[in-house]
Amino acid sequence: MSLPVPGWTAQDIVTHLRSIGTKENRAGMARFGINTATALGVGNTDLRPLARKLKRNHERSLALWNSGIREARLMAAFTGEPKRITIEDCRRWAGDFDSWEIVDTVSDLFVDTPFWRELIEEFAVDEREFVRRTAFAMLAWAAVHLKKEPDATFLSYLPLIEAHAGDERNFVRKAVNWALRQIGKRSTDLHAPALVLARKLAAATDKTARWIGKDAAKELSDAKTLERLAVRKV
Repeated sequence: MSLPVPGWTAQDIVTHLRSIGTKENRAGMARFGINTATALGVGNTDLRPLARKLKRNHERSLALWNSGIREARLMAAFTGEPKRITIEDCRRWAGDFDSWEIVDTVSDLFVDTPFWRELIEEFAVDEREFVRRTAFAMLAWAAVHLKKEPDATFLSYLPLIEAHAGDERNFVRKAVNWALRQIGKRSTDLHAPALVLARKLAAATDKTARWIGKDAAKELSDAKTLERLAVRKV
């Protein structure tokens, strides 16, 4: 097959991925808790450079997603067009989520959509573990990437974090913790209220909330975190 070019179809991409996947990579993924049921065994170190060569293409990303293959779905996220994907597409993709890796990668695409806040609110109340994780993974990514979004937006999400801090499911609690830490590290104005919430959760009777709070408070109180915030303020 020729070298990757933007004109490749979804089938071209899948054929290429099948040719470079390995059993060793699949075994390595499984050790990190990645669902390998549909995996071809291609790591992100190969997928990301491939995505840069292929460029973004909305229709192709939908076809890649529909293949059901792990690597193709990651490529769908890497090459999707956030301004063209619809909220119905996002809901459908979320309904297919079966791995924390897929959630976290697609969430980075979702936060660039015009309706990202609506998705967070909707996904947070969804009882499905990976869908609820999506809400907080999106919130974490948004705190990092949406530089022009006012801090007040993220301050308004602290009650949502507190409301779901008791969800003991592993992939949810880790995402809630991630979101709290990223909000607290976004700016000096957000650091104080995030740390207050972290300490409140750390003192909770609920063991999951307590774990989230203690872990977040530890990072938000770390000297290196405080130094970075001080530099950023200047």
